[in-house]
Amino acid sequence: MKRENARTPVAILVRVSTAKQETDRQVHELREVATANRWKVVEVIEEQVSGNAAEADRAGIERAMELARSGSIRKVLVHEVSRVARRNSTAHRFVEDLEGCGVSLYWHAQRIETLLPSGKRNPAASIMFSLLAEMARNERETLVERIKSGLEEARRKGHTLGRPAGSVQTRDEMLAKHRDVVRHLRAGHSIRHTAKITGKGVSTVQRVKAAMQPVFGKVDYIAADQRGTFVELPTLTGR
Repeated sequence: MKRENARTPVAILVRVSTAKQETDRQVHELREVATANRWKVVEVIEEQVSGNAAEADRAGIERAMELARSGSIRKVLVHEVSRVARRNSTAHRFVEDLEGCGVSLYWHAQRIETLLPSGKRNPAASIMFSLLAEMARNERETLVERIKSGLEEARRKGHTLGRPAGSVQTRDEMLAKHRDVVRHLRAGHSIRHTAKITGKGVSTVQRVKAAMQPVFGKVDYIAADQRGTFVELPTLTGR
């Protein structure tokens, strides 16, 4: 029977979401598991949740596999199966790749892992993993269907979806709001330099510049008063 050394190296894999407190809780609980079992946490892999399922599944898993292939870890700790990957196929392939490196996946919610102490596959874990992964997939699909159904019902009742009417700024409103950006752009400063000295985001400066574009070569914008109201004056011929 293959014995683990006193300080088995492990990696913790968590998905980082907007609920930072929830993420911290998962890491804390998995660290406690590692301490209780005399496992050494080599790295905490925080996988950023993305709207792109393929992208979200790739970064954290790839890093875990790098550690597994290099022999840096013997286990990967996750809080629950649904935290492994969004796609079942990705999750199953990840488990198989780990097993190929002799690395076990431990998930805390069920207190079970994919490899036995002997290094052989744990049949009970394989069955449970497949079942839980499928349940997680069904829950996601059900949630999506409920959202779609809710939106359709809202439309049927005549509710307006999306941005409220009038919430989008007009060109003049944007230029008035960001008159400091307008001033620096008119002085010939680059978008990045303008963003840096005004403290505005690059995307904001780009939108302001786009709002100014239609009037370049035709009219000039000047500040008419202290409130930042802009008025159009014809561009002088020969400028």
